[in-house]
Amino acid sequence: MLIRIPKTWEIPEREATPEHVYWNRREIVRAAGFLGAAGLLGAADTAGLYPAKRNPAFTLDRPITEEWAATGYNNYYEFHPTDKQAVKDLVGKFVTHPWSIEVKGHVAKPQTLDLDDVLKKFPLEERLYRFRCVEAWSMAVPWTGFPMSELIKTLQPKPEAKYIRFVTVNRPHQMPGMRMGEALGYKWPYYEGLRMDEAMHPLTMIVTGLYGKPLPKQNGAPVRVIVPWKYGYKSIKSIVTMDFVSKVPPTFWNDTQATEYGFYSNVNPNKRHPRWSQAFEKVIPRMEVRRTLMYNGYESEVARLYDGKEF
Repeated sequence: MLIRIPKTWEIPEREATPEHVYWNRREIVRAAGFLGAAGLLGAADTAGLYPAKRNPAFTLDRPITEEWAATGYNNYYEFHPTDKQAVKDLVGKFVTHPWSIEVKGHVAKPQTLDLDDVLKKFPLEERLYRFRCVEAWSMAVPWTGFPMSELIKTLQPKPEAKYIRFVTVNRPHQMPGMRMGEALGYKWPYYEGLRMDEAMHPLTMIVTGLYGKPLPKQNGAPVRVIVPWKYGYKSIKSIVTMDFVSKVPPTFWNDTQATEYGFYSNVNPNKRHPRWSQAFEKVIPRMEVRRTLMYNGYESEVARLYDGKEF
């Protein structure tokens, strides 16, 4: 297999998001087992929104993951709870437009947001982020979206709002993995949470696009969260509820396996998962082994938020 290796760690402007592998994309994709409907997108009117301008403040120490790999290897249990490569082929019936998000709890302006209106209000930008899964694999991808803090400011949280609880859409008739998940003991819909200062941090994004296009269904269309210093399951997909609450909200994986998954779930190479080490990670798709960085490489930006004892 012939792979083009960049000569420097900083990724050139458009070379960072290749849509084909340098020599023979189809042969490499087929060999890697990722062929399928990786480009399945939502139906929203996104003319003129993508590709968004890249923010040059966000660079990486590694090449960008090829698009076919990042859209073909997905943890989205509502579509399939065990087979990451099957998810892309099971999203066809999932309807992502129109889309609304209920905002409730301790805010001055509880309301239902129409995603099309949100996209008109907040300018989009592209950022290059590392993405680290708790299962010790990683990617580097170009997300398109805007800082979550910009949305939160318009909702005017009250002083009682210390956390935000997020909920994923609940559609068993469109998400075929949900029934299998129920058999495994999962309690739907999926739910997550962030502390208010985490949600307001400049790195935390509301994401609606990937690789210069609308977000694929298998990657959390039409709208998800990205918190790059935390394990991937904290970056909840297909959001339909933002609930501003005063106490630590329950989270899906903490309720399911509390000894393995805490509320904070910051990337920490020194804190071993009960079943595997977090000191190293395998970079998709070639499974290159790298040392895991504290807070996924964002330590200088976020370490001040924590005391080092959080789980």
